[in-house]
Amino acid sequence: MSFKRFDAQDIVVSSDSITTAAWSENRPTLTSFFTSSVQKAGSSGDYYYSVYDGDPTLSTSASVQFDIVYCDNLGSGSTFFNDLVPFKSPTLSTYGQYRSLVLEDENSNFVFGSGTNVVTGSHFYAISVERTRYKEKLMPGTLNLQLSGSGGFGLIKLTDDSKEVLVNTFIGAQRAFQLISGSNGEAYDTGNGYVAGSGSYGLFLPDIATILLNPLALSQSINLEASRSYDSPGENLDKLYNAIKLGGSFSANAEETVSSDYVFVRLRNSEFNYSENPSFISGSTGEVIYDNFINQPQVYITTVGMYNDANELLAVSKLSRPLLKDFTKEALIRVKLDF
Repeated sequence: MSFKRFDAQDIVVSSDSITTAAWSENRPTLTSFFTSSVQKAGSSGDYYYSVYDGDPTLSTSASVQFDIVYCDNLGSGSTFFNDLVPFKSPTLSTYGQYRSLVLEDENSNFVFGSGTNVVTGSHFYAISVERTRYKEKLMPGTLNLQLSGSGGFGLIKLTDDSKEVLVNTFIGAQRAFQLISGSNGEAYDTGNGYVAGSGSYGLFLPDIATILLNPLALSQSINLEASRSYDSPGENLDKLYNAIKLGGSFSANAEETVSSDYVFVRLRNSEFNYSENPSFISGSTGEVIYDNFINQPQVYITTVGMYNDANELLAVSKLSRPLLKDFTKEALIRVKLDF
């Protein structure tokens, strides 16, 4: 066994972006949507609905793809926790949670749109993609969501405006893109994809895989009107779920940055030409067994081991085939370590 210390220039760090379909079984688009009657009837059903890729009552393989939420700063759209304490309800709690998560300021308000066409969102719908679905983040430009209104009010196709903007916008620490009428990050027409007087259709926050939907814009486009009464628990969640189910298409890609260490093992012609294999060296005297291996040795390299200064083995790399080495040959072995 032979050792050689790596130099600083022998190690290079690189990062690559890897994208995959966000949904289970590597499906690029969800076309079927189901909820669980057990979850809806439970205590969590007052706050959100979990949406599955299959019927959880019929299939054990059905898994949660995303959750839908309705948030309201007046606490409307759900009943009060206690009739003696008005306006305190699940929708107020979820509004506060998203405000803390996204805005990072309890005194700020959600704003949908930009320029002169903006509205302040005192209530909104939210879609949060299941954590295991999106790995590190969702990829801007791959979001496509279809929503269908009831009563023959048609279909709206939404995407983010990542290809329409030159500089990323941040809300708090989160990248934020406006939701517009379009596909694959671009508006359908020469406009900005907004609704006149109602701002954008919402916000897309790829780093936390969250979509906020503006009810005012949706009500004008597909009649998806959010109820702000205090005696309609679950009504708004049912409205959004039905709009997604009737739309029948939700696609997005997950994006992950994988860092790699490239280690270059450089074998000069005078190095690594002898072996400590018992067939090469006498175990009793430590001498080379065959005289022609003294001046003209030949060895086959099969493994590269990487050690620290305490002589502890940290990583092992196996070559795809043995590499012949002697005094007339030099070699460069590149080892890739992903983490």
